[in-house]
Amino acid sequence: MIKLFFRKSWLIIWLAVFTFAISRVFSAFPAIAEQFYSQGFYPFFASVLSFYSSWFSFSLDDIFYTLLITCLSVLIVLVILKKVQVKEFGLLLINSLAACFVLFYWLWGFNYFRQDFNVRLGIPEVSPDKQELLAALGKLVDETNASYLPVDSIDRLAADSVIEASYKKHAAGLKITYPSGIRQPKHITYGSFFAKAMISGYYGPFFNEVHVNNFVLPIEYPMVLAHEKAHQFGITSEAEANFYAWLVCTQSSDQQAKYSANLYILRYFIHEASRFEEAREIVKKLRDEVRQDYAKIREHWMALRNEKIDEMAGKVNDAYLKANKVEKGIDDYSGVVKFVMDYRGQQEKQGNDSSEN
Repeated sequence: MIKLFFRKSWLIIWLAVFTFAISRVFSAFPAIAEQFYSQGFYPFFASVLSFYSSWFSFSLDDIFYTLLITCLSVLIVLVILKKVQVKEFGLLLINSLAACFVLFYWLWGFNYFRQDFNVRLGIPEVSPDKQELLAALGKLVDETNASYLPVDSIDRLAADSVIEASYKKHAAGLKITYPSGIRQPKHITYGSFFAKAMISGYYGPFFNEVHVNNFVLPIEYPMVLAHEKAHQFGITSEAEANFYAWLVCTQSSDQQAKYSANLYILRYFIHEASRFEEAREIVKKLRDEVRQDYAKIREHWMALRNEKIDEMAGKVNDAYLKANKVEKGIDDYSGVVKFVMDYRGQQEKQGNDSSEN
């Protein structure tokens, strides 16, 4: 069976080489990647894949990964038992990796080479000074306080509907092709294991699936869901996905979504401004209820966390991101502060220009 499978084995290798060559072209010319893949082929792939994967309530990506690991384990045993030759095993492994490489990039991964945030959205970069950063922190503290409401439970279907409506409304400004498929949120099959690694959700590129961990608290759900949906729209950067999620949630009609997003983003601003003494006084203005929510979230995840699994997952994710042109690796998540500052800088400038006219 193995020989039959690899009768055309070199075809897979050549497809991988061709895919790698395309990735180098896209890396050198982001505008080409944006026009022909991110705004061209990808929305079609996303629509087709998500249409078929939506027929299943469970995660096809999880099954795919499980089968890969199971097959690899079985083959290793067969090699040890000398039922399969080492050469055949090596050929199978190389071709399997090559096939995954090809599928990953054509089905989603080429989005890593699209134009960057500021070019794509036409938002000028700003270089905020200390006072501007502290002012932004103060504004976000006020917005978080104002959007607060107790969240002990959440209607997930309603949250999904609200976020979808907001993405549709802001699609033009966010430069995404709507609808680009069906973003039916699915549970992570191995949610407990992912929770030990502090993973609240993930996007499955092979079947275009959005996943949210069942262990996510109701207060976190809207922001996590919106973040994973951003990935489905072809947004690969974690920082950009955070920005997209924050924007669609805070600009939605739902108070729970607004609070969830503000609560999530605020912690990045607090971290960024923590080197300034004045930040402490600003943070003191947080409502006690907001502080309690932060404590509840931290206690929840720390109780689930397994240090070794978390550290291993962090290293794997960091290496994966850096291999795909995300220079900061897992630190990319905190880059959302820059994007929010750039966005609000543009909004303020447009407001000033309008008032002058």
